[in-house]
Amino acid sequence: MKLKEIISIFNRLAPFAYQESYDNSGLQTGDPNMDINSALICIDITEEVVKEAVKLNSNLIISHHPVIFQGLKSITGRNPVEKVIMHAIRENIAILSVHTNFDNIASGVSSKLAEKIGLQNLKVLDPIKNSLLKLVYFVPESHAEPVREKVFSAGGGVIGNYDMCSFNLRGEGTFRASEQAKPYVGQIGKMHIEKEIRVETILPSALADQVILALLETHPYEEVAYDLYPVSNKNSFAGAGLTGVLPDPMDEMEFLQLLKVRLNSGCIRHTKLLNKKIEKVAVCGGSGSFLLDKAVASGADVFVTGDFKYHQFFDADNKILVADVGHYESEQFTKELFYELLIKNYPKFALYLSEVNTNPINYF
Repeated sequence: MKLKEIISIFNRLAPFAYQESYDNSGLQTGDPNMDINSALICIDITEEVVKEAVKLNSNLIISHHPVIFQGLKSITGRNPVEKVIMHAIRENIAILSVHTNFDNIASGVSSKLAEKIGLQNLKVLDPIKNSLLKLVYFVPESHAEPVREKVFSAGGGVIGNYDMCSFNLRGEGTFRASEQAKPYVGQIGKMHIEKEIRVETILPSALADQVILALLETHPYEEVAYDLYPVSNKNSFAGAGLTGVLPDPMDEMEFLQLLKVRLNSGCIRHTKLLNKKIEKVAVCGGSGSFLLDKAVASGADVFVTGDFKYHQFFDADNKILVADVGHYESEQFTKELFYELLIKNYPKFALYLSEVNTNPINYF
């Protein structure tokens, strides 16, 4: 298949526009129109991972962490990043990185962490604001169904766990075609009345261009009447971190032991034990210290994440137990997410999970 098809699958679930301003998610090397025979999925890209892709004859590496994170003024092989880029280009291997845009969706990185811990009733901890639009368009009754389907397939009509969502109202539209027009119905110079359906649906603002393109390509009219309205509702299925509850409350040390085993964590750094049961849990894969206040406000008993700095542990202020399980440990299951997403859409596509342990931290 074409590389751009794979990029499109990721962009529809986790629009690259959702990535943080400091991030560099997206295509790192390669031509979007190149044919892909198989893909290797990893967390980080090292030279060992590129060699693994070569051995597997995979011409695409899909990573969570971008290999190019800061600007490059030259590529001469003087550091690990430049060596990886040179090696990949030499072997005609494309690199696609899906980072913070996949952190910022409910079914993303934190969802796998929550799943491994065994959490239920998941909710986004810090929902993205001002990220939704309402699309209203008018279409003749004869074409309402195919146009709706095209709009849905482009990413419109998704509300939480439901898709193909729309509201439809029958009415009459009027118009008069000018001398320069090529009307689908009606006559030039005469007002025409057409039975039409007003369709309303919701869409992420990041997908507006592709949804509108799908509408225009399918709609039979020469001039399509549509409106886009900003929606101030919180996008409860997009944002950073998650909260969930354990099936049964646990003692703090029992919960920490569960984390150590299920996440295969070499070390868990944590704040002072508060001597209370753990029931509600906040999680954030990767570096989640910026969500500490949100975790406290959510009423969570513990916040599970990685990369807490020394002074940030003081910020917990005995209001919540912080469990730093490690950056890699909290994101290691992202490979499974990428695999599940692609295999669902392309069941016969050859996919491999990297066997290279790229965690740069070792424990004694």
